[in-house]
Amino acid sequence: MGVLVGYLDTILVPFSLLLTVGYHAYLWYTFKTKPSRTTINVGIESHRRTWFSDIKKLGDGKKGMLAVQSLRNSQMVIILTASIAIIFNISLAALTNNAYNASHVFNLELFGSISGATFALKFGSASVLLLSSFMCSSMAVAYLIDAVFLINASVEFTYAGHTKKVLETGNTLALIGNRLLCIAFPMVLWMFGPVPVAVSSVALVWWFYELDFAAKITDFQKKRPI
Repeated sequence: MGVLVGYLDTILVPFSLLLTVGYHAYLWYTFKTKPSRTTINVGIESHRRTWFSDIKKLGDGKKGMLAVQSLRNSQMVIILTASIAIIFNISLAALTNNAYNASHVFNLELFGSISGATFALKFGSASVLLLSSFMCSSMAVAYLIDAVFLINASVEFTYAGHTKKVLETGNTLALIGNRLLCIAFPMVLWMFGPVPVAVSSVALVWWFYELDFAAKITDFQKKRPI
């Protein structure tokens, strides 16, 4: 039993990582080949493009103010994501500083390997994901600030193609930052052992699948009368 538990870290943790990375590779492939199956294209990107086109074509001051308020709300959510990521990273740094002194708390076979190298790998992997999430979210805020300025700028000084590219880049970075924060939580649970990592990764991938794929949306569009 002890030998089996000792191999849990080398079996379940790579399985969890491959499951998460493989799902996002499949999502990216589906988005590129069959974009109508994903909510990223059907439920978000298409409506965002229509919303942006209406604002630039109409040139209405009220529409511009609505765009600024909508982007400001998006910025608040992204700032919250960045704040959560950096707070969790600081907490992990403080916990890592005392990890060796408190290692007797995790002195159970259920928690997997408790060697120094494994402890460093546990906290280091979670820290890298959290810092990456913070960086992407911070860059997304910067892009959306530029998008607010460009949307309200005069047509003589800007053009819709560049503004659209800045807006899409900011939203893409915000999506990546949010995903990295979600993926970091199973790695944080690694301190409690490899079993919570595997269980949480399976639950996370299932939740992502429910959010990302638009089977119900496409079915509704097929049945909706024209």
